[in-house]
Amino acid sequence: MTKDGRQALIARYEAGCDEVAASLEGFRREDLTAHPVPGKWSAAEIVHHLADSESISAQRLRALLVQQHPVIHAYDQEVYAVRLRYNERDIAPALEAFRAARATTVQLLRGMSDADWAREGWHTESGRYGAERWLELYAGHAHDHAGQIRRLREALKK
Repeated sequence: MTKDGRQALIARYEAGCDEVAASLEGFRREDLTAHPVPGKWSAAEIVHHLADSESISAQRLRALLVQQHPVIHAYDQEVYAVRLRYNERDIAPALEAFRAARATTVQLLRGMSDADWAREGWHTESGRYGAERWLELYAGHAHDHAGQIRRLREALKK
């Protein structure tokens, strides 16, 4: 990956929080927990997932930066959603946690050296896992979920 390619992905990653916040504009509080699309998460569940995923991903990047060949553990996001009662909790703290984790991680990303970008570990589901792969995965993660939230809002209008 080129430096310009990395910078573009970092900018996309950084913009993810604002994209999620924009997707929630106009969402009525009572609709945040609705499931207008069968089998899909509610907007509240998506926001809590983003907060948890972001805290986990932030730790993954830090492990890659400071440990020699760290093991990056997978987790079951569906179990998190149920056991952590995503649809029963206020989303405001989750949005704050999501934004804070992203902000501190952007600081790290902007200061990484070529040697940092070359560091690798081992993901328990996907094998070799490095900082560049991490960035490829998470740069669009929030944007994808913002799109889901927008589709939920549209489904609620029908």
